[in-house]
Amino acid sequence: MGVRIAMAALLVSLAAGSLHAGLQRALLEPDLGKRSKLALENAFTALEAARQAYQDGNLDVVASSAKEVEDSVNLAYLSLRQTGKNPRKSPKWFKAAEISTRDLSRRLAAFSDDMSFSDRPLLNQVRARVQLVHDNLLMGLMEGKPK
Repeated sequence: MGVRIAMAALLVSLAAGSLHAGLQRALLEPDLGKRSKLALENAFTALEAARQAYQDGNLDVVASSAKEVEDSVNLAYLSLRQTGKNPRKSPKWFKAAEISTRDLSRRLAAFSDDMSFSDRPLLNQVRARVQLVHDNLLMGLMEGKPK
């Protein structure tokens, strides 16, 4: 059910034209594994943009960059699910995504810790989603069932 919601949110963002150039580039990639990798690279870029915006005091850009991180992670996960592959039998892209989401989750936690207590809610939803995707990828690799 969560994947359907994520896909619907991505399609709405795409239709509204609110996706950033990096995410649009990932959407144009026909290879689903490479699409996942490009989307996660975009998530890291968006996180760095959010950090810079926070240092500059621009909370609107922080919020939009955080949303881009979430959209990027959703696209990466959805792309891997659409491959139809068993993560345990074909772990290449799944393991890379698991490692990337783990690193992204740590960086989000560090960024949140660096923020003022009153600004931290800007990242709560994103942190939760990245952690959920990471956990699902890890379980898929460990259990062998597509997650």
